[in-house]
Amino acid sequence: MPRRSRRRFPPSEQELWQAEIRHALQPRKHGGRLETRELWATNRCNAFLDWPGVQQVCRIRRTVRQAQSVREETAYAITSLSFARAKPVQLLRIWREHWGIENRSHYVRDVTFGEDACRVRTGAAPQLLAALRNVVISYFHIRHAKNLAAAIRNLSWQAQKAAQLVGVPGVA
Repeated sequence: MPRRSRRRFPPSEQELWQAEIRHALQPRKHGGRLETRELWATNRCNAFLDWPGVQQVCRIRRTVRQAQSVREETAYAITSLSFARAKPVQLLRIWREHWGIENRSHYVRDVTFGEDACRVRTGAAPQLLAALRNVVISYFHIRHAKNLAAAIRNLSWQAQKAAQLVGVPGVA
């Protein structure tokens, strides 16, 4: 793991530190850009952390090169997965899958429901609207809707059915 500090560990500690750092590198070409993900993982910090179940501390650096620009992001993570259960390459895959799920969820909320464009920002209303969006998304996922936007449009023409779904009886 590259150090920016001028202070060095004693040589014996430095050798132990370097021996316990695991590294993985994952380059990918996608859409005309080169994306490189690097992960460094160690269990050397565990004794210093007051976090139940921590097994590894990770640093993830993502570098994206596209045309004339280079963008770099660094993130840190802790995990309860031991070295035996998750090598750095596996941690990179887990990290990528997590953000894939996160991005798909936010895409639906943003594009289908226009959540970022919503002007409601005060009191409990933002939380209430987010909860309602979650109910609608869950309902259609349970019903195995292929296209969430089309399913919502279809239901929007059936006010009585929509009211019955949320528990409002006898709406005409």
